[in-house]
Amino acid sequence: MDKRTFLKVGSLAGAGIVATPLVSSLLGCGSAPSSGEAPHAAPSEGFTLPELGFALEALEPAVDRMTMRIHHGKHHAGYVRKLNAALTNHALSGQSLEAVLASIQASDTGLRNNGGGHFNHALFWNILTPSPNPQDHVPSGILAERITANFGSQEAMLTELAQAASTRFGSGWGWLVQDTHQPDRLFVASTPNQDNPLMTGIVDAEIQGRPILGIDVWEHAYYLNYQNRRTDYVAAILDRVNWSAVAGLMA
Repeated sequence: MDKRTFLKVGSLAGAGIVATPLVSSLLGCGSAPSSGEAPHAAPSEGFTLPELGFALEALEPAVDRMTMRIHHGKHHAGYVRKLNAALTNHALSGQSLEAVLASIQASDTGLRNNGGGHFNHALFWNILTPSPNPQDHVPSGILAERITANFGSQEAMLTELAQAASTRFGSGWGWLVQDTHQPDRLFVASTPNQDNPLMTGIVDAEIQGRPILGIDVWEHAYYLNYQNRRTDYVAAILDRVNWSAVAGLMA
C-alpha cells in the first residue's frame, strides 16, 4: 500500500466511513498463514519481515549500523519466524495481527511475545527517519492540535514520553497512544517486554488504545552504542521521529 492510499484509508476511518484500518497491513507486516487453504495450494508466506526503508547506517549517530543489523535482521526476523510457527494450526491462524493481539491472553506466551515483537518493531521502523524534512521534524496539523490539547505543548508531550521510555524497568516500550473511543485524546504509556496497547486481554484498561509511536527500550536496541545511557538513546530516537508518519497512523 502506498503512502497516498495509507493516508486515504486513515482519513476515511477518522470520518467514520470505514472501520479502523489494520495497522499491520499498513506497516507491511504481511498476513497470517491461512488454515483454510486448498489441499494442494502452495502454503502462504505468513507474516513477513518489513523492509527498513533506509540503509542500516542511515540513523547514525543515533543508532549505529551494527545495532541496526542485529536488531532488524536477527531480533525482528526471529519474532516473525516464531510468530508464524506459533500460529501453525492455531485457532487464530489467518487473522490480522491486530485481531491476534486483541484476542490473546497472558498465557498465550508464543503469540504474546512474538506477535507483539513483530508489531512493535514494524511500527518502530515506520516512524523513524534518517533526516526528517522540515515539515516532518515536528508535529503539525491535527496531530499538533491533539498534542497541545492533551499535554499543553509539544515539549510537555516529549518530556512525558521520554520519561515513560527511560524509566521503564527492564525491557519494554514507551508509547504515544490514541484513545480508540475518544480519537481526539492522546496519552503516553509504557509496557513491559513486547506487550503493547492493542493487547486488550493483557494490558490494563487505562493504557489500551491505538499505538501511533513506539520507542524500543530493550537493551538490544541501544547497548552497543549507549551501554547504560538509556536516556541519551531515547533523546536521540526522538530526534529521528517522522511526525508525518506518526500522524498517518492516527484514526
